[in-house]
Amino acid sequence: MAQDAAGILLGTAPSGSRPRIEVLVGRLDPHLRLAPCQKLEPYLPAGSPVLGRTRMGLRCTQGSKHWNVSLPLQVRVWARSLTASTALPVGTVLQAQHLVVAEVDLAALPDPAIGQPDSALGRTLSRGLEPGQALRRGDLKLRQWFNTGDTVRITAVGEGYAISSEGQALGPGLEGQSIRVRTETGRIISGMVSGDRRVDVAL
Repeated sequence: MAQDAAGILLGTAPSGSRPRIEVLVGRLDPHLRLAPCQKLEPYLPAGSPVLGRTRMGLRCTQGSKHWNVSLPLQVRVWARSLTASTALPVGTVLQAQHLVVAEVDLAALPDPAIGQPDSALGRTLSRGLEPGQALRRGDLKLRQWFNTGDTVRITAVGEGYAISSEGQALGPGLEGQSIRVRTETGRIISGMVSGDRRVDVAL
């Protein structure tokens, strides 16, 4: 499960980068007095995150007295990713000299880290970075792929097929955001901005 979650965090990591997972185990409350247990069952409590600061449940299923406690954990996912080479203020347009690859804890924040230079260079920072701080998706301003009124290519994607047509954007096309588009027949539909003058509609 942790490996799957780490794979999501590594979606933009450098090719060939392999995560190193580190688990830091906390301590139980020293005031607890638990009866001896012959069979201990670990589990992940419902709703607990798999990565970062979390808790693991421990329950005794065989012993003189059944009990159930939780143990604090911190799951770190170390991998090489892009970090700030120096202090970078808000509004910086990222260039190669602004970034350096270093090992960072991808699980320190839920916002995915960025490891591929192509995903960062030329982009503008929406918040400042300290030296050595990992560059994450939320640190970058959304790209605007088209303006209100522009003609866009609409791609309707279904199971095993895709249909393309043109339409008029009824708002600015911000990366990854929902937008309304007027089709050639006058119908208004909603889709997701996917690129330069491109909108994807799920069927």
